[in-house]
Amino acid sequence: MSPNAYDPGGFSTEPDPEPRMDISPNPHAHPPNRQTLYVLVALLLGVVAGEILNLGLGADSPALAALVGGCGVVTDIFMRLIKMIIAPLVFATLVVGMAKMGDGKAVGRIGGKAILWFFSASLLSLVLGMMLVNLFDPGAALHLEPPPAGTDTGLAKTAPSFGNFVAHIFPKSIAEAMAQNEILQIVVFSVFFGVAAAQLEELALPMVKTLDALGHIMLKMTGYVMRFAPVAVFAAMVAVIAKQGLGVLATYGLLIGEFYLGLFLLWGVLGLAGYLCLGRRVLSLVRHIREPMLLAFGTASSEAAYPMLLRQLERFGCEERVCGFVLPLGYSFNLDGSMMYMTFAVLFIAGAYGIEMPLADQLLMLLVLLFTSKGVAGVPRASLIVISATLSMFHIPEAGVLLLLGIDQLLDMGRSATNVLGNSVAAAVVSRWEKALR
Repeated sequence: MSPNAYDPGGFSTEPDPEPRMDISPNPHAHPPNRQTLYVLVALLLGVVAGEILNLGLGADSPALAALVGGCGVVTDIFMRLIKMIIAPLVFATLVVGMAKMGDGKAVGRIGGKAILWFFSASLLSLVLGMMLVNLFDPGAALHLEPPPAGTDTGLAKTAPSFGNFVAHIFPKSIAEAMAQNEILQIVVFSVFFGVAAAQLEELALPMVKTLDALGHIMLKMTGYVMRFAPVAVFAAMVAVIAKQGLGVLATYGLLIGEFYLGLFLLWGVLGLAGYLCLGRRVLSLVRHIREPMLLAFGTASSEAAYPMLLRQLERFGCEERVCGFVLPLGYSFNLDGSMMYMTFAVLFIAGAYGIEMPLADQLLMLLVLLFTSKGVAGVPRASLIVISATLSMFHIPEAGVLLLLGIDQLLDMGRSATNVLGNSVAAAVVSRWEKALR
């Protein structure tokens, strides 16, 4: 975000009478490659330490449970620090971006292009996942004993529906939406606020400048919080591996391997799509977002990478008015890794129960997932809830979700990193389409 004067709509572009302090993030303050190395080393050390604890103390040891709980507290502190930044950052960047666009036509044009990309990428992810499961059939190949059909999964009974989705879009209170980090609701409020500010021109200029400063402050805070990232990644990996142990790979290794193969193929397809639109600059994009991707992988949360990802996209060359609008939308509509996981999980569970799904049913399942997955934004363990509801719709025992609970964290790491990649490509491509890529 440039700290210089700008022209949001009809706002003044006269330079300030006094020199302004440059509070933009210094791209050389913390070399991205060094921070990436720290996070990568922390991830590997976490795997080693977690396995040592699992073998030394035993999976059922009270001491191990206490250590895992302590590591969970460390990771939770980091996630809370990230979440306290997200709401004001989304609001500030979106309002300033809307003010720069000047009118609702530009908002509608950019939003339309973004939604078109999101649904195309989501459908591609679903289809790729369906093809791979049909090819490998891991549900039958693993020879797991499926739980009895009536077993309670322990998941919240939230029925994904279009009505729930529509009701979830519009905030009753912006304070409530910010308190709960409801990104989609913050986006809706921010768009209205920004367009109104653009229409008021000079009258709203002080407010827009204040929010511009707020955005810079939030990005500066992100730099402080990111210094804690290697510790959080280490703690997260210790907790996962100490609890599950690498022995889980012996049981679920085939499924995990096939799922990650699917993610790598999806990365290739997204990279190819990016190359067709961005040319060789897609390699520069990957270099810029490798640290947010690694952070999302280590913490199994794409949300943890949001503030850093926004900063890195701006450093790559995306204008803030575009990526500040497309990125939060993508976090609700464009979770490519999660979409592939849903297809993978439903067909895997069907195979584990020996249930054959005809091609027509599988295609219907894709359409169901394409839309219902948008209806549980902000719900904990949303992917598993959508999977459970889809299983019920196709008369597959919902208890099959229990087959995935033990490895869900390991799979979530890969799909979170994929979500970051998918949204980064989307923001860069839409910026290119808008001629807003520097």
